[in-house]
Amino acid sequence: MRVLVVSAPLLGHVFPLMPLALALRETGHEVVVATGGEALRVRDSGLRVEDVVPAGVRFGPMALRIMLRHPLVAKREMRGSGRLDFVSRLFGRVGDAMTEPLRAFARGWRPDVVVHEPLAAAGSALGVPSVVHDVSLFDGLVLTDAVGARMKAEVRSPATVLRTAPPSLAEFPGGERMRFVPYSGDGEVPQWLAEPSGTPRILVSRSTAPGPGAGRMMAAVVRVAGQVDAEFVLVRPDRTDGLPGNVRTVGWVPMPRVLPFCDGIVHHGGAGTLLGSLAAGVPQLVEPGPGDRTVHATAITGRGAGLRAEPSEVTAALLTQLIEDSKLQRAAGEVRAEMAAMPSPHEVAQRWESLPIQ
Repeated sequence: MRVLVVSAPLLGHVFPLMPLALALRETGHEVVVATGGEALRVRDSGLRVEDVVPAGVRFGPMALRIMLRHPLVAKREMRGSGRLDFVSRLFGRVGDAMTEPLRAFARGWRPDVVVHEPLAAAGSALGVPSVVHDVSLFDGLVLTDAVGARMKAEVRSPATVLRTAPPSLAEFPGGERMRFVPYSGDGEVPQWLAEPSGTPRILVSRSTAPGPGAGRMMAAVVRVAGQVDAEFVLVRPDRTDGLPGNVRTVGWVPMPRVLPFCDGIVHHGGAGTLLGSLAAGVPQLVEPGPGDRTVHATAITGRGAGLRAEPSEVTAALLTQLIEDSKLQRAAGEVRAEMAAMPSPHEVAQRWESLPIQ
């Protein structure tokens, strides 16, 4: 079977699709990934990757135009209560830009089925049976419908949806369950980061997507890190000078290989980092914010597997709680076990042709 995997041109959107894409290839299916921009980096996987995003598609200018035209929508979005109004407008425009290049490729390659992440709704506009691959704690069908309603092209209802959210954090009707498997590409991990440190280790990460205030949480952690009995590791920091003695820095690293050696993680609330941390059973401190970030911060605290805080609320006591609170550790371990019990991407790939996708 020929499977076309479609993602918006952002790393955080394409990475969660890769474990299934690779599993489908391993089980004998022909697989092509269609995306663009920074997401073309997944060519390192060895899969064929097609660029279907015109060069003029730039998220920053597009987002700014929407904010200027719809200030109330922008205000709600920045508070984390956007109700998909901003997201659907932004990714609807991206979808419109992707649709014709996708159709041109599909006419030549003739896929049997399309798998797409919810914000790449153009994948359901090709006249081919489609499968939505959830990548967050939002209902992927609702997201696809919201984006599709903003697009000029007709977006058809998907045949089914792959549900990757742990049920204790988010439960949606219908679809097929599949375990979320973290993926962040290849890369070297320093030896000191691939083994226990001897003291508690807190990883501090940031979004791969551009946006205002991206480094605020990392800066807030640095301000109080010297007061905490732990080793802090900043991933892709803005600065590396003048840091406390217990703070180290590192460039891009494959997170799934690093998280097993961490006792806590502080991050921006992105879906990939949140679900990857849960898969590793690591308690997390999440910054609420635009898009899905506030929903994720609320969900993780509601489950008891993490904390939430604005940068201004970060204290030494809060960071100490992150690594010493046994309730957080227990809840994070419970979610890890819950995720491990879900069917793996390889298991789903093995029964791919029996799924309701014809």
